[in-house]
Parts: sequence; structure tokens; C-alpha cells
Amino acid sequence: MGFTPLAGTRAPVRVWTDPYGIEPQAARQLRNIGALPWVEGVAVMPDVHFGKGATVGSVIAMRQAVSPAAVGVDIGCGMSAVRTSLTADDLPDDLAGLRSAIEAAIPVGFAQRDDAVDPRRVRGLEQRGWDDFWRRFGDLDRRVAQLETRARRQLGTLGGGNHFIEVCLEQGGTDAGRVWLMLHSGSRNIGKELAERHMAVARHLPHNVDLPDRDLAVFLAGTPEMDAYRRDLWWAQEYARRNRAVMLAVLCEVVRERFPRVRYDEPVSCHHNYVSEETYDGVDLLVTRKGAIRAGRGELGIIPGSMGTGSYIVRGRGNPDAYHSASHGAGRRMSRAQAKRTYGTADLAAQTAGVECRKDAGVVDEIPGAYKDITEVMAQQEDLVEVVAHLKQVVCVKG
Repeated sequence: MGFTPLAGTRAPVRVWTDPYGIEPQAARQLRNIGALPWVEGVAVMPDVHFGKGATVGSVIAMRQAVSPAAVGVDIGCGMSAVRTSLTADDLPDDLAGLRSAIEAAIPVGFAQRDDAVDPRRVRGLEQRGWDDFWRRFGDLDRRVAQLETRARRQLGTLGGGNHFIEVCLEQGGTDAGRVWLMLHSGSRNIGKELAERHMAVARHLPHNVDLPDRDLAVFLAGTPEMDAYRRDLWWAQEYARRNRAVMLAVLCEVVRERFPRVRYDEPVSCHHNYVSEETYDGVDLLVTRKGAIRAGRGELGIIPGSMGTGSYIVRGRGNPDAYHSASHGAGRRMSRAQAKRTYGTADLAAQTAGVECRKDAGVVDEIPGAYKDITEVMAQQEDLVEVVAHLKQVVCVKG
């Protein structure tokens, strides 16, 4: 399936789903984005849905400008996965113990660690650059200076909402039954704090006064406000990457304790809320992906479904019409509040049958029925990515 242009926009807005199926609020957001004078083009992913300021599932290419809302508040949020040498036959029939061990090793929800992570004590973790990384905390927006201790203790923690850790089995093909480890998380509280502070600054800049939506306020190149945002943005994206790296290393150790001979392939990792400097048709652009992954030709990425439907490891096709991008997941089809009104714990248990996971009222808003059909989402972006592996979770840890 190719794209369909969204009518009535100044800059081209290319949609990889039925434009008439996009919720009205999200469609208005996309038209507002397409009207901004700095926007070169927008690619709309099949998991598109309404978000704050900018639509989730949108890739926005700007010239000499960037909108913090087009990145989102969980700067650097993304996925990591690694294939193991284990197969389904190696796993015990009762996976509750494995789930409990993961939850004991990696804090979830609002929890943080008692002490900051010492990289030297985490097996398999990249050792380079940690001192310089934390030294640069002192260069961040002065209003977050008091959050350094919290940021250190939240490194290597999952968070809540749609963040998760999973043990999955590969489906079909010659490697059917192979065990994968996967997780989804971002920059925790420090990314949110930085994002919200810069959004507040952007709203009050003179060039943003007449925007159709003040939440779409932008920073312009060559200004101190842009320089400050990009400095903090790059740091938060690196924090998110290191956060996932710590968790994946700890997760691998949890599995190794039970299966001492396990081997691991090279991990796959990707952001899906971030900014990147990229060039298209000779024009240098700042590309924001909010609920989208980069899918350059040959690049590996991860597209998860929901806590009961499975995920995909993909290889990018490098489609320039989509700014070398693809969806970041299935995408919500109903809000958290609506999901809680629509479903109960019995529905959750039925929709997550066969998965060792929480099945209580606290995660009903994450029920598979609240998300779009991941198989349809994948079918709508066949010109953006090819499937490398289809995975189905057997353990899912939620915050």
C-alpha cells in the first residue's frame, strides 16, 4: 500500500492509512501541522492517533525549526530487543517465576533504584562515556538541577503506561520457537521535565503568537532557545538509550541465571520519539518522529503490538516519501479512559490468554482491544518495511 495525500494542507501530508478513518481531532492536528511555514512535509503512519500538539504516528520534516510537541514529552522513548539461543522447549511450563524475577530485578511504575547504577557492575553493559554523560547533566536547563539524584536512580527502570518488558517466541519460519527478549521505555521523569519546560518557553516566543495551535510552538535555528532545547534534547535521547541498555543487560542476566548456557545475538534498538538531522533532495532538515521509527534501507527496527498480540522485527525499505520511517506500534484506537469504561478484568484475562502477565484493573487501559489491529497496521506499510521476524509474547511485565 502506498500513501494517500491529505487534502487542504500547504505542505504535503502523506498518509499511510485511510484518511477518512483518522479521528477528526487527529485530522485537524495534521492540517495544522501542514500549515506551519517551516514544515517541508509530513508522513502519517498507519498507527496515527490524536496527541498533545502533534499527532502520535507523525513524521514532521522542518527547515531551520523544530517543535517540541512534535517529539513529545517522553523524549527518546523506544524499543530494544535481542534474540537468544533458547527455544520454547527450554522454558518451564509455569512462567510465573521468570516474571517475578524480572520484576524483582527491574523497578517498574513509579519505582526507582535505591542507588544509581554502577555500569561496572552490570555485565554486558557498554562501559564507555558514562562519566562524560553524567558530567553534561550540569549543562542542562538550570530548572532541573535538583533532579539529578532522581534521574540517576531512575536509570535502568521501566516506568508505567504502555512501557513493558517481554519474553517472546518467534513465530513461523526456520527459527520458530526461538526466544527473544524485548522492552519498551524512554527517558523517565527527566525527559518529561525537560520537554515541558521547553514547551512552555516556546509558547511565549513572538513568532508563535498566531499559530493555529499554540502547542505546536517552534524554536527557530540560530536562537538561544533553539540551542538550549537541542542541547537538552540530545542529552535526554542519550539518557533514554542508556536506560534501555541498562535494563536489557539486567534482563539478560536474569535469564542467564536460569539458563547459564544462553547466548545472545546483537541487540536491535530504536527510538520512536526523537529528532534527527537528515537530508532529502539536498535540503538539510530536522525530522521529528513522534510515534514512528526510522526505517532507512536495511536498517532494523521494532514495531510492537499490544500486551496480547505480539510484535515485529522489521527491516527498513528506505522510502523517501515517508522520510525513511515506519510506525512505532499498533497505535491506540481508544483513550485510556474509554478503555476502562469499555472493558473489565475478565476481558483482559480473555485477551491475554496464554501470556504470563498482570490481569488486574490497574492495566485494563492497556488491554489489546484498546489498540488497533497490528496485522492491519503492518499490511498498510509494506512499502516502508519488510518483516524479519514475527514475535508473540509469553511473558509481559507492565509498570
